[in-house]
Amino acid sequence: MRIATVNVNGLRAAWRKGMPEWLEPRDLDILCLQEVRAPDDVVNEAFDGWFVLHAEAEAKGRAGVAIVSRKEPTATRIGIGDDYFATAGRWVEADFALDGGKQLTVVSAYVHSGEVDTPKQVDKYRFLDVMIKRLPELSQESDYALVVGDLNVGHTPFDIRNWKANQKRAGFLPEERAYFDRFFGEEIGWKDVHRDLSGPMDGPYTWWSQRGRAFDNDTGWRIDYQMATPSLAAVAKNAVVDRATAWDTRFSDHAPLVIDYQL
Repeated sequence: MRIATVNVNGLRAAWRKGMPEWLEPRDLDILCLQEVRAPDDVVNEAFDGWFVLHAEAEAKGRAGVAIVSRKEPTATRIGIGDDYFATAGRWVEADFALDGGKQLTVVSAYVHSGEVDTPKQVDKYRFLDVMIKRLPELSQESDYALVVGDLNVGHTPFDIRNWKANQKRAGFLPEERAYFDRFFGEEIGWKDVHRDLSGPMDGPYTWWSQRGRAFDNDTGWRIDYQMATPSLAAVAKNAVVDRATAWDTRFSDHAPLVIDYQL
């Protein structure tokens, strides 16, 4: 099963910039999107022939997450379980039936970018707090569980090219990184599938600033994840960041993260 995630930075813009040309030959089973920033009819039209689960943000032109799949889910849910985020367009869940009666749950998530000493950072910590609660529940509810998306935190120095200069910026704060220590530590026990497959190396990055020559110089951040329960991580076979060949051929400031699972 091939599962991809990408922050499209606006689906309509991504579509105009060449996203269909990337998608058509990629042979995906499930595609998770973040920052869709479009109404339902636009998403349904773009993914005609797919099954579409889309959570549009109440704030127009903001956020929005989706799961599009070749196979119809057996159940879907919108929201992470905290009414404060009910209309934020940041969390959707879909269950899929597998051979042998097992179940796979896939989540498309978009964590707040945050901003130090502002309400945006307070919201980010509140969302991460709810994730701390929800991940163990997902582990109990499905045979396999996967949370993918733009989680807006670089976990370790391997995940940011200029990590020393960013230790006081949202996205690499010690307090944010501590949540990921818990996600991937003994307390919760999930796996960072991309990191486990790539090993200890700089990157591979998934986001580059639009400013300067960040993309050309590969001065990036690895903030897009596929995080899985151990049973699912154990059958992950290959991870690829579909980095564009040049700055002007990108359809988003993020690159898709594609992982194959032998299910």
